[in-house]
Amino acid sequence: MPSSSRPTSPLVLAIDIGTSSVRTALFDREARIIRSSKASQTYRVRHSLDHAAELDPAVLLRAAKKCLHQTRSRLTRSHPTVVAGCGFWHSLLGVDRAGDPLTPIYTWADARSAPDAARLREQFDEQTIQQRTGCLLRASFWPAKLAWLRRTEPQLVRRVARWLSPAEWLFEKVFGARGCSHSMASGTGLYDTGRRSWDDELLAHAGLTTSQVGSLGDKLESDGTIFLPAIGDGAAGNIGSGATRPGLVAINIGTSAAVRTIPPNDAPLPLGLFRFLIDEQRTLLGGAISNAGNLHAWCLRELRLPDNSRTIEKLLRSADRSGAGLTILPFWVEERAPTWPENIAGAIVGITQATTAADLFWAIIAASCHRLAEILALLETAAGRAKKIIVSGGILQSPASLQILADSLGRELYVCTEQEASLRGAAIHAVEQIGGKVDPPKTGRRIRPDRRRARAAGERRRKERALEDLLLGFGQ
Repeated sequence: MPSSSRPTSPLVLAIDIGTSSVRTALFDREARIIRSSKASQTYRVRHSLDHAAELDPAVLLRAAKKCLHQTRSRLTRSHPTVVAGCGFWHSLLGVDRAGDPLTPIYTWADARSAPDAARLREQFDEQTIQQRTGCLLRASFWPAKLAWLRRTEPQLVRRVARWLSPAEWLFEKVFGARGCSHSMASGTGLYDTGRRSWDDELLAHAGLTTSQVGSLGDKLESDGTIFLPAIGDGAAGNIGSGATRPGLVAINIGTSAAVRTIPPNDAPLPLGLFRFLIDEQRTLLGGAISNAGNLHAWCLRELRLPDNSRTIEKLLRSADRSGAGLTILPFWVEERAPTWPENIAGAIVGITQATTAADLFWAIIAASCHRLAEILALLETAAGRAKKIIVSGGILQSPASLQILADSLGRELYVCTEQEASLRGAAIHAVEQIGGKVDPPKTGRRIRPDRRRARAAGERRRKERALEDLLLGFGQ
């Protein structure tokens, strides 16, 4: 999309709150980015052997304020603005009456509540809950996390006045805008998508009232500024990549990864996938994996690979394309769709003295892509065969990884032309909410799969499914 280096009539201040970074920028009335206004800050989730995955709220707030200070320096008082954003779904933060954090941010990757999720599945019919809330009874979502905290930290839970998403909390702290979008609520597992309200049964089971969770609403106004509570980052990703009608599928690969589409109204929700809201008219059907860019970072760190893009590209292209006989379950962080294998950790089978770090790196990246292929296959049973698959996220920086993905899916891919699909998606959403219209971005270059490698990828997927079944039976 065209852009300007100088703000000509900035309208939208957008913020994208991700698992590993926060980004901000100004956009004009056509949702074109003011490039000089871009800012970003990175941070790291704390992982531990007991499957914790926490983020310090103070670190997130500090990063957001730094970005906003830089971006706002491009904004003058004479330019009315809409403030909008998106944020990572499912994560949970407890605050006191003043809105100050009492807990860390328990991210979607925190799996300490897996035993509590299992108990919930004994008490409720999971498929019934999924059809009502769009979410499964798993450790990623709020019902399991809240049950775990009530069991392990009862005194702390009694002190919490409200439970919020990280994006919701940031908007409140930074802008004074208090509210939870229906999109963000739909990713908690405590929201009834049919009634467009918090789920009474699950709230009662969690021992909560509606006053202890976000106040639902999609628009606030103060002193002439319109505030749109953050939507889910996946919803913004589809909007920003142009996958906004049935038949178009978006694959975003960042820290985690997901396959998502806006389905026909009558599309069913298969077991293993999710259905979240974008806005009042549109839903999002898909599935997410927990291990993607974080696996890439792990390989660079733990395999002592050089953090140099040219060298990494050369390694991925020169590694044994058969995967050196390796079969990998890439579950370094507890995995999600489509099978949600809560009791299986990561596994590597087939290592020999001849196995190299490059072989491991290539095979781990490929195994992650195979999971996305499994999600796509299940998604298409409900929404029909994809007419176009649009890819966005950090993977765009690696042509070799894009080729691995195309071969893994056995499908043509189209590169998203937006480098910041979620951030721009939040801006487009804002323009649309105030009555504007933005044309979807054109897709970029096409990546074609290699037929021979696609057949080999299909065989590796079969071996990975067999290994997963074996470990499930083994009771790992």
